[in-house]
Amino acid sequence: ATLVQTELALQLSSLERGPIARESLATNGLIAVVSTVEEAIDLANDYAPEHLCLLLRDPWNAVPLVKHAGGIFVGEGSPEALGDYTAGPSHVMPTGGTARFFSPIHVGDFTKVINLAAANDRALNRLGPATIALAKAEGLGAHARAIELRLESVRPD
Repeated sequence: ATLVQTELALQLSSLERGPIARESLATNGLIAVVSTVEEAIDLANDYAPEHLCLLLRDPWNAVPLVKHAGGIFVGEGSPEALGDYTAGPSHVMPTGGTARFFSPIHVGDFTKVINLAAANDRALNRLGPATIALAKAEGLGAHARAIELRLESVRPD
């Protein structure tokens, strides 16, 4: 941790945007000392970083442990800047911990999707009561009634 702090100070002093980076680190940065790689990955998953660099002896073993990150950069040869500009992954990433529930922009974001639902009598009988309860809980009586009317006309399982 001490060596990281020393190197950060050195790097920040020579950067064109050093003051901005220094402020960002002061506000959002963290140097943590942990006992195991698993503990470090747990901490990273809680933080849900935009970028996660796995600078480990065997980074590939840690990849499956990562549940929340915008992008994973595997090993010393994969610095984040390479991924941002030339390696292929999108540079539009979930920030501020939103990697817990958002993905980076990807080709799927540029496609149109239509959801499709098709239920038979058996499915309607099984799902109908729960659907009615949820619709009523949301205060959507017409939705509940639409299911109730259909259940009146379908044959039981």
